[in-house]
Amino acid sequence: MRNSFHILFLFLLMICTFSFLKANGEEMPLVGKTIYLDAGHGGIDSGATYKDILEKDINLSIVKILASKLENMGATVYLTRYGDYDVSNIGVYHRKRSDLYNRAKMINESNADIYLSIHLNATNSSTWSGAQVFYDDICSENLLLAQTMKEAMGTKRDISEITTMYFNKQVKVPGVLIEAGFLSNSHDRYLLQKESYQEELSDKIIQGILTYFEHRNYT
Repeated sequence: MRNSFHILFLFLLMICTFSFLKANGEEMPLVGKTIYLDAGHGGIDSGATYKDILEKDINLSIVKILASKLENMGATVYLTRYGDYDVSNIGVYHRKRSDLYNRAKMINESNADIYLSIHLNATNSSTWSGAQVFYDDICSENLLLAQTMKEAMGTKRDISEITTMYFNKQVKVPGVLIEAGFLSNSHDRYLLQKESYQEELSDKIIQGILTYFEHRNYT
């Protein structure tokens, strides 16, 4: 009788453990994944501007929302910057190059699974609008990540390969550059300042991340 009770107890324990792990996997599908987020610009480098609206501030706001959501899904998340500053070395002549080099170095040394660099676009024409995804061919997985990100974000703008961007050429971890919209476009500019839109944008980016990892698991 006692042996039967022990067997039944172990059986029920196994069922409960399996159910917990399954539920935990569904609720936290990014457990074990490390993601590096790069909020473009910072400090004296404001990036694109429109009056008192600065790209660097919106980039960081999107990244912080994205980081919180990813951590809630089980991912380990790192940021190249957590506030309004760049990461260049003090006193260097080529400050921008130093900043980009150090961002790439942090990502490369992290053993991250992927990185995402968040920026905003701007042109002399106010007619250009929408998000766009850029990738570099330095890593074979970059094209796949760019494709899944474009589809998840629902942007009509095609993904583009970049081969001359210093930062992207330095990073050996799979990743893409996301231009979340155009500050030079009034509609994009209105949306990009809204927290609700930044939340929506983050959800779409996360869907792209999930799709990318799902594809990786089946290849």
